[in-house]
Order: sequence, then C-alpha cells, then structure tokens
Amino acid sequence: MAALLLGAVMLVVQLQLVPSRPAVPGAELGQPELVRKAATLQDEIREGAAPNGSAQQLPQTIIIGVRKGGTRALLEMLSLHPDVAAAENEVHFFDWEEHYSQGLGWYLSQMPFSSPHQLTVEKTPAYFTSPKVPERVHSMNPSIRLLLILRDPSERVLSDYTQVFYNHMQKHKPYPSIEEFLVRDGRLNVDYKALNRSLYHVHMQNWLRFFSLRRIHIVDGDRLIRDPFPEIQKVERFLRLSPQINASNFYFNKTKGFYCLRDSGRDRCLHESKGRAHPQVDPKLLNKLHEYFHEPNKKFFELVGRTFDWH
Repeated sequence: MAALLLGAVMLVVQLQLVPSRPAVPGAELGQPELVRKAATLQDEIREGAAPNGSAQQLPQTIIIGVRKGGTRALLEMLSLHPDVAAAENEVHFFDWEEHYSQGLGWYLSQMPFSSPHQLTVEKTPAYFTSPKVPERVHSMNPSIRLLLILRDPSERVLSDYTQVFYNHMQKHKPYPSIEEFLVRDGRLNVDYKALNRSLYHVHMQNWLRFFSLRRIHIVDGDRLIRDPFPEIQKVERFLRLSPQINASNFYFNKTKGFYCLRDSGRDRCLHESKGRAHPQVDPKLLNKLHEYFHEPNKKFFELVGRTFDWH
C-alpha cells in the first residue's frame, strides 16, 4: 500500500514540478504551492513508514559545493553524528534536467531511510555553480540550511585539474598538461572552466538572491584539512545538532598525509582518490593565478562579511 501511495504522490508532484518553459528568475512554479506539495508528500510518506518508524525524508540540509572543496570529507565527518542520515551518492536533482523533471517524489526516493529525529543530508557539489539551482532549492524549502565548503581558489583549480587528469589516466587516455589549460597566447586563460568555478563571489551572489547568509554556513575547507574538529563543531551548531562529534573521532594518518575518522572503534579514511598530489606548476604561473583571484576574493570577503587565509 505504501508503495502504491508513493507512486501516486510522485506522479502528482512530477506534473506540478516540470517547468513549461525555460527557467528564468521568478519563472519557476509558484513557490507556496510547491512548498505545500513537498510538505504533503512528506506527510504521506510518514504515514507509510516502516514499523521501526524509519522513512525517507526530503533533506533538511544540502551540501551545495564547491567541487573539489572537500565536500566528501565534510559529509563523512558529519555522518559521525548519530542524528545525521546522509545520502550515499551525489543526487544531482536540482541541476540535471533529466532528474528534476521526475519531480520531488523521485528526489525523495534517493534519500536514505531515517528516524524522525534524524537530519537528512545530501551533497552535490555542482549545485553551487549551477545558475538554476538556488531558485529550485528555495522553491522546495525556503527554510533549508545550506552548507558550502570552500578552499583557496588557486588550490581548488589545481585539484579540479588533478581529478580530471587521473580520470583520463585510469582510462588510458591522454590529457593535456595544466599549463595548456591555464595559458593561452601567453596570458591566463580566463575561459578555463576550473577558473570560473573558483570565482566564488559570482556564484554566491546568485544564492544570496534567494537565501540570506544566516541560511548558509561556509566551512573553511583549508582548515578542515589541517584541523577538522573545530570546523565540525561549527557545523553542529549551525545545524542545531547536539555536540556528539569529539576530537577523538579524528586521527592523523601519516601515510596518507591527512586526517582519517575513528567511529565506534572502527577506523576509516577517505578514498584513495582524495588528497592526491597536485601537478608541479611554474612559480610564475602560480603567481599569475594568485593575482587573478585577488580582486574576486576581496569581493567575496565583502559579500559574506568574513575573510579567509587565501593567497
């Protein structure tokens, strides 16, 4: 019966959610109606919950980015908390049309089963830099709490390149050097997508059109790498979670060169694809990169009312 009920609700919500024309600012479906649909869907699912009280819930928190900013580490650390239920995979609901067109019922089906007292969290790093996403998230839940983890923009560019480079290497495909992407006609190639993803103030402005800063907590990704516990404490407070994560949950793995997690006596580290060494870059080119981000960083600091220890 619960399965039939979910299917019916998914169909109704899907019909309501699919845009009839390309989205423009203010052109998404009426927000009050969509919020009501989301609430109704959640109530119906609770009625069909499992005997132990667990059910799938729409996320109350989303890690929106940034790509190569440390989103996986943040999610794994947050999952140490007993009151957090995290979606295992990146859902890409709000940024991929083939997913978004399937409606909130489909989105709900991607969430983990959780107890009523638990907070459901999903992370999709591409959300931060996708223009349509802020309005769509706001339409679903204007009170949602958002987590954004950022690193030094120059370092993030190098990590971005490194990930794509290794993906090609694993498939035995050649891939150009980072200099070929960063330099064009003797100048910094400002059309390189990885550079655009690091222009944080541009993307943040889009999010602030729909959410106030009190709804967005910015995690310092560089500090999370060096000393994770204080940053996770701030996240707990922002999400109004009881302080359950302790310093003893983290230990530095000298072999890997970064912090790993200790949970109920079980040790675990991030996948080997995390923490890879960046390519060697000519110091002069690195300086150009730092100079390029100097003004954009200042604009971002002014936008969010805080500074970060970036080049």
